[in-house]
Amino acid sequence: MTRESGPPADDIYFDNAATSFPKPPEVIEAMAGYMTYIGANPGRSGHSKSVGAGKIVLEAREACAGLFGLDNPMRVVFCLNATDALNLAIQGLARPGGHAVTTSMEHNSVIRPLRELQKRGILSLTVVGTPGAVLDPSDIEKAIVDTTCLVAVNHASNVTGALQPIEEIGPICRRRGVPLIVDAAQSAGIAPVDMKRCGIDLLAFAGHKGLYGPTGTGGLAIADDFDYRRITPLRYGGTGSRSDSIEQPDFLPDRFESGTLNVAGIAGLAAGIRWIGEYPGGVAGIGARKTSMARYFTERAGEMIRGFRIHGSAASATGVCSFTIDGLSPAAIGGALDDRGVRCRAGLHCAPLAHRTIGTFPVGTVRFSFGVYNTEGEIDAALEALREMAGGS
Repeated sequence: MTRESGPPADDIYFDNAATSFPKPPEVIEAMAGYMTYIGANPGRSGHSKSVGAGKIVLEAREACAGLFGLDNPMRVVFCLNATDALNLAIQGLARPGGHAVTTSMEHNSVIRPLRELQKRGILSLTVVGTPGAVLDPSDIEKAIVDTTCLVAVNHASNVTGALQPIEEIGPICRRRGVPLIVDAAQSAGIAPVDMKRCGIDLLAFAGHKGLYGPTGTGGLAIADDFDYRRITPLRYGGTGSRSDSIEQPDFLPDRFESGTLNVAGIAGLAAGIRWIGEYPGGVAGIGARKTSMARYFTERAGEMIRGFRIHGSAASATGVCSFTIDGLSPAAIGGALDDRGVRCRAGLHCAPLAHRTIGTFPVGTVRFSFGVYNTEGEIDAALEALREMAGGS
């Protein structure tokens, strides 16, 4: 795929796991279209512009529902981002005296709210180890006890790109009657996620990563058969519905969507999902492209760069490649690459437990995360820069 918009040719962006860039032109056009021609607040008024804004939001819910295998689009709750959605799910399900299970490969978006609840004495917490960065589903079952009120697992690691076997974890949680929360920040739009097939109760997604929407977008998808009233809202306030009552509405999505939505961002998110559907092969095609680039990079790096070490799979299904080079700090590599026009991320990636698990704490790794607009030529340029830093092959 040729790049139709974005940075100059000598500006190489390998930080798509943080935020995808460039965005498809359709995303920018959708956002500008809302702000230019509609601009109104959805659900707050009866005039045509407000109705038009509501139509944009509904179409976005429908696009998300279709992507994740939901029948009812009203079960897509828009949030600030995946972190916000995870806090809604985790804090909303937590009850005094409860117990939570998570893994040692989680992002701080999961670990920090769980740790805070543990510090407050609300929850006890079990962190299941993941040797090799991939979870053994039976370890989740062993960790579940009578008081377990939630299991939280990422679908794809933002450090190694490893996919967890959620299709095996979901049935375990269903059998034990424990809600499964899946952090799909790194997998939505890149790896297929079917909530029904996998037995996922709550799925948090980021709009600005693999879905190619803008920052400030994301949401929580609630399974069609999950009792959403088990989740206590994080926020209360105006929703545009039940204006005659001082009580929070008890129906979806209004129960969890207080305040004005980011309609411009949601318009861009819907356009991003439509763009994914038009990409050759859709989600699977995007995943295959990212896997191909990850394999190309790791195989060539192993041949060209002295002391190169990949931490994770050489063929990451999400295009995430974390690596180190013997004798060089990740921070120094990241800075030197930036000087050469290669944008990546070095350090701990907001996932200290994951780095402890793979043995790269406290310095972390250099992370290249490829997007569909990247090319093998860009990878070659980065490889040559790394080869020079490492002192030749």
